[in-house]
Amino acid sequence: MKRIGGIFALLTAIALGGTAAAEPLANQLFGAKRTASAQKASAIGTYAKGCGAGFVELPESGPTWQAMRLSRSRNWGHPALVQFVADLSATARQLGWPGLYIGDMSQPRGGPMISGHASHQIGLDADIWMLPPTRLNLSRGEREKISSVSVRTDDQTRVNGNWTRTHHQLLRAAASDPRVDRIFVAAAVKVEMCKTARASDKAWLQKIRPLYGHNTHFHVRLKCPAGSSNCQTQTPSVAALSKGGDGCDETLTWWVTTYLDELKNPPKKTKPKGPRKKTSREYTMADLPRQCSAVLASD
Repeated sequence: MKRIGGIFALLTAIALGGTAAAEPLANQLFGAKRTASAQKASAIGTYAKGCGAGFVELPESGPTWQAMRLSRSRNWGHPALVQFVADLSATARQLGWPGLYIGDMSQPRGGPMISGHASHQIGLDADIWMLPPTRLNLSRGEREKISSVSVRTDDQTRVNGNWTRTHHQLLRAAASDPRVDRIFVAAAVKVEMCKTARASDKAWLQKIRPLYGHNTHFHVRLKCPAGSSNCQTQTPSVAALSKGGDGCDETLTWWVTTYLDELKNPPKKTKPKGPRKKTSREYTMADLPRQCSAVLASD
């Protein structure tokens, strides 16, 4: 019995030692920061594997916006993103809304998040609620409780009664901005916009990309801004407009047929070849660009 107890104690000590020596997760380190780094503004890495230096905070309330879910401390970003959000909210007012409700942007120093997004890591992503604001003086408590609205039907094939012409105009304005790389929306929204856009005015539609999980907000992603030499803009996934690639044919054939059919009749899962890839919540600092260590250490 003594020998068994000794072996158990040894194994326990090894296990505890291994846990203590394990490298901390990057999302825990970045999620604990409540201020930006004292560095020159820079987006570092890729949208789903990186961080950000010298971020600025989008004020909780502005003349044409309110940041939502303030308890998350995700109303931060590269100065280019904060300026874009302010500009787009002013456009929303010009279109007839009081402004915009702004969802998640980035953490004070970017990086992987403890919950939610895999992207939003380099301060160039922002979620804009589909809910037209009724007022822009919500309390902090109200901003935690209020929810946005879905603009598509439950079967995901069409927009519903919450979708308005102003939504279309706002998305068109955002996609026409040269700072924007792409905008993620529900597939039904892309389909509707393809149907109603003028044939002579479709250049901006290439930036509107269908993606699941975007029925209550649209997700704006900016290009790498000047001065961010360690930032990597995504490779375009749709052919250039000059080659006929506005994404409308792709949307109608894939998202409203194959994708929805697979949701109803999921294909049999096959075991992936090779080692499983890490998720963003499993990253350690070794997985991120080396500059992120300096971002984390900066006071």
